[in-house]
Amino acid sequence: MSSVRITTTDTAYHLDSGHYHLTVSRTDPSAELVGWMTLNLLASVDTRGGRDETYETLPPVLVERGNVAVFDFPQRTTEWDAKTVRLTCTPETIALEVRVEGHGVLGDVTLMGGRAVLNTRAAGTFRSGVHARGVFSPTPAHPVRAVRPVSAPVALTVIGDASPGRLHAVFSPPPLVLAFCKDEPDGATDIPDGAWLAASVRAGIDGLTFTELTYEPLDGGALLRFDYECHTEVRGSWTSPAVVFRAASSPWEAITQHRADLVEHGLAPSAVPERAEWWSRPIFCGWGAQCARAAGSVSPVELSRRDLYDEWLDRLAGHGIVPGTIVIDDRWQLTYGDCEPDEAKWPALREWIADRHARGQRVLLWWRAWSADGLPPEECVTDAGGRPVAADPSNPAYRLRVRAIMERLLGDLGADGFKIDFTQWFPSGSHLKAHGTTWGIALLHELLATLYDAAKQVKPDALMITHTPHPAFADVSDMIRLNDVLEYDARGDLVPAVDQLRYRHSVATHAMPHHLIDTDQWPMPSRADWLAYARAQPALGVPALYYVERIDNTGEPITGADLDQVAAWWGLR
Repeated sequence: MSSVRITTTDTAYHLDSGHYHLTVSRTDPSAELVGWMTLNLLASVDTRGGRDETYETLPPVLVERGNVAVFDFPQRTTEWDAKTVRLTCTPETIALEVRVEGHGVLGDVTLMGGRAVLNTRAAGTFRSGVHARGVFSPTPAHPVRAVRPVSAPVALTVIGDASPGRLHAVFSPPPLVLAFCKDEPDGATDIPDGAWLAASVRAGIDGLTFTELTYEPLDGGALLRFDYECHTEVRGSWTSPAVVFRAASSPWEAITQHRADLVEHGLAPSAVPERAEWWSRPIFCGWGAQCARAAGSVSPVELSRRDLYDEWLDRLAGHGIVPGTIVIDDRWQLTYGDCEPDEAKWPALREWIADRHARGQRVLLWWRAWSADGLPPEECVTDAGGRPVAADPSNPAYRLRVRAIMERLLGDLGADGFKIDFTQWFPSGSHLKAHGTTWGIALLHELLATLYDAAKQVKPDALMITHTPHPAFADVSDMIRLNDVLEYDARGDLVPAVDQLRYRHSVATHAMPHHLIDTDQWPMPSRADWLAYARAQPALGVPALYYVERIDNTGEPITGADLDQVAAWWGLR
């Protein structure tokens, strides 16, 4: 069994566990993780009332507990009665966290650095030195780059859209883990060989009340910032999530270790979820066909129509593609919030679903998460003017509404589950008001739990698809969707769709190894990319077909021979 061996000198503690070498200073708040980082052991815990600045650091206090060494770094601070940064060293891991005592509402919290006036009188923001060259991000972003230079920032978040600087929430939330390496990759999705250092967030749902974690590098240094948006109140004491450092052989092992760490500490579900047999059958989602038929002349949402879906499904069936699951995509409903079917576009939807059931097919409905469209303001998160911004899952009235909606859609209408989209449209803002006190990633989990539990009460085998591959979300999702395909790398070159989605598949399967994968298929940059990805899909999860007539980005037609080939690749003929 490995152990932590400590050698003490006048100026430092030297730790050797066999997995890492760490030198902890006895004179200033720092520790050298040999070969990887010079850890700055300052932290800032800002409040609504002001910025937290350390004005005195005290020598560390070491406590050994069996095979664990705990270093406490007391710091005098402007915002709290007391503040202590703690390093907990086991034979395999180094956990970094901050604890404060007092009263305040949390704003930004930084680890691996913070604002201070040091005992030397040096002042300002201090950061950890990073000796790696690359940092792996588990969340797809634009430009496409799985491992980016260590000087490039990373955001792991539940906030985003397609606007510049916000296209980093394709997974929302992703696993909260970064991995550092000694080499930069050659390609957008290449993973360098060699040793890696993982840095993961140890926190369960109750501790995930921040909206995003950002890795912020500058001039050879970096710190981690948690944004609590002034929605988490501290009364008495509070301890931050721990950032856990651990050696890894690859970023995939780093994600596996992250999940194992959460499960070991009771912070993520360990049970293997039950699966209905029909969940694994090929999927047809109409969104790509809607976009291709629209061809820029109308909005694709106007083409979520019964007659068009019948036309597309008939063409697929003529080439041997009879999907086991059909997703009716945006916009089958009159309003996103209350989800009444649009009879003009989907007349007699109950009968249509029953007919599909008679053919051995199941039907999912697309659900836009967070939408306040059609909801009364009192069931919504509101802004400073009292205007609805998002559905509020902390509100009992909204939860009752969801239960009624599920009875209507899964019970009366006969639908079989939901493709839940737009989880990244989180109602971000320190001024926003909700019924309850939960915020951040935890509030998203509450939203999905509201939908998931209500759906399963009505139909236990209802299929719930999300794009939330964080291990703590294993209990609110049945299938993880790989989500929309991006386009370019940092050089402006197109990145093949199959390469992007293999990378995403690896993230999702290591974070949630017992969940099915919805391989998605939109948008495709070309017919050639579409065919290449269609061929790869069965090896990556549940195949999903989005295109029937042509590729929306290029207008290239899809031939009958193309569909015959897809049917053969997917074992349908």
